[in-house]
Amino acid sequence: MTDTLAPERLSLEVKNLETGYLGEAVVFDISMTIAPGKITALFGHNGAGKTTVMKTIAGLNPLFKGTLLLGDNDITSARPDLRVKQGLVYLPQERAVFSTMTVRGNLMLGATTVSDARIVQERLAFVIDLFPILGQRLDQIAGTMSGGEQRMVSMGIALMAGARVLMLDEPSLGLSPLVTKQLFLATQRLAREGGVTVLLVEQAIGQTLDFVDHVYVMRSGRVIAEHTRQEAQERTDWWEVF
Repeated sequence: MTDTLAPERLSLEVKNLETGYLGEAVVFDISMTIAPGKITALFGHNGAGKTTVMKTIAGLNPLFKGTLLLGDNDITSARPDLRVKQGLVYLPQERAVFSTMTVRGNLMLGATTVSDARIVQERLAFVIDLFPILGQRLDQIAGTMSGGEQRMVSMGIALMAGARVLMLDEPSLGLSPLVTKQLFLATQRLAREGGVTVLLVEQAIGQTLDFVDHVYVMRSGRVIAEHTRQEAQERTDWWEVF
């Protein structure tokens, strides 16, 4: 199923981003290149500004300064819904599912703007192949599923909607190490086989480093380091980040 979801892989370029709340900057001069079809992790202590950066890229926080490029398109001033239509999807820490609907209903809701039935079925087949448990639970009410399964549903909704750049905010939050590993393996497949570009915010550095391609580190609202996966794995002072 190579490149089933994103046949044209998109990069995400963040240039000199500054943002904050009520006119007060809390994130300063952030520049990152999220390579197409790769997994990039953003690490940092609680309050470093990681979620603020993601929400700003998604258009949910005001951008004080900077430029955002999705592929060749400048989305700096684009409305949040237009960013989604172009394939940029943000999944927050909360499990974003419709708890009273079935798994099937949740997934198909993600595809409501897709008019081609063939594309819908291709995406559904990929999601079920990526998360086999969902194929077994299509008629189950989403709110009755475990935390890890609900996270899979929320990712499935994003993929059904045509996510080409997927931003995941602490997907392992509240999950066991085993379920976290399963989720990371699926995310790795999503990038390699689905062609989706992934920006991942995480606290679980140890597990995350086995699956990412590139790493940025934030502290107090600024990027303080950038590493390849090998460089990050060789770093011995991660405790200082937190």
